[in-house]
Amino acid sequence: MYNENDVLSALKNVIEPDLKRDLVTLNMIKNLKIDSNTITFDIELTTPACPLKDKMKGDCINEIKKVYADAKVEINFIANTKSSNTTKQDLLPKVKNTIAVVSGKGGVGKSTVAVNIAIALSKLGAKVGLIDCDVYGPSIPIMFGFTSRPMVYENENKKMIPLEKYGIKLMSIGFFLDESNPVIWRGPMASGAVKQFISDVEWDELDYLVYDMPPGTGDIQLTLAQTIPLTGALVVTTPQAVSLADVRKSISMLKKVNVDILGVVENMSYFIAPDTGKSYDIFGEGGGKILAEENNCELLGKIPIDPRIRVGGDKGAPIVYEQPDIEHSKVFINIAEKLAQVISIKNYEKEQIPKLQIEL
Repeated sequence: MYNENDVLSALKNVIEPDLKRDLVTLNMIKNLKIDSNTITFDIELTTPACPLKDKMKGDCINEIKKVYADAKVEINFIANTKSSNTTKQDLLPKVKNTIAVVSGKGGVGKSTVAVNIAIALSKLGAKVGLIDCDVYGPSIPIMFGFTSRPMVYENENKKMIPLEKYGIKLMSIGFFLDESNPVIWRGPMASGAVKQFISDVEWDELDYLVYDMPPGTGDIQLTLAQTIPLTGALVVTTPQAVSLADVRKSISMLKKVNVDILGVVENMSYFIAPDTGKSYDIFGEGGGKILAEENNCELLGKIPIDPRIRVGGDKGAPIVYEQPDIEHSKVFINIAEKLAQVISIKNYEKEQIPKLQIEL
């Protein structure tokens, strides 16, 4: 008969690659059961979008086999997403992490990135919401395929209920306005609308709430940063110098209001000719890497120029949802995994600070 203590001793040799501690000490081993020669347990991940779970599974099996060579090992994954909200905040009590997707200028594909990252996180098993904060140019209704103005209902608490499509909870000013009518509002009115999408909407339990921000450094960005504790910002740029110059201003503004930069995504990074397979750097190269190095963060991914990405957004069927198995969708999914990884590490490190202070 196998011994539970022997199994746990073996699993103490398995190190969580990001958190640099063993799975037993991190309390990630759950529901350990031994039945004859079968050992079953769960690994509780810090995010369902963990990119390293297959490595951890393989390491666990290898360590157990060193002790019990004939054992049959069955491992399941569960997830308990770590939250960046270490202090109680009333506006979004059920939301664990808030991500602002930002850019310095329009036309760099920020909304395309926000939408596909949100869907990728959902496909990886996370509970995800998306707020369209671009009051003057809301694109979320189009990118999610709402061909007419949908109805937004209130619950008994007089809070709006977000719409849901492709597994994402959604809110946008575009749900309330006719498509042909422009929003002619001064800054405080636009900021007030974004505040309402935070405070007057019934956001249920979410692992990640993504904000598709307007470009630049205006009232809405300041309102969001000062209203709720953002987990951080995902910066979208294109490779050329003009884009970098503008996005640096956005990053500077975010840092002044104490918003962390979670990573950089380089969109429209390259084009692969379908006839020759040759890659062309149409907008130059290296811009995203330079930006990431300047801000001591990671370049999470480089998204190519491809008509299928554009078509998916135009027809309301984003590429990650419509064609999840093609290479370009996998780029978005990989970015989502890395983003979740960065957030998990950040939240874990934040948890350790009070413990270190007590020990000192």
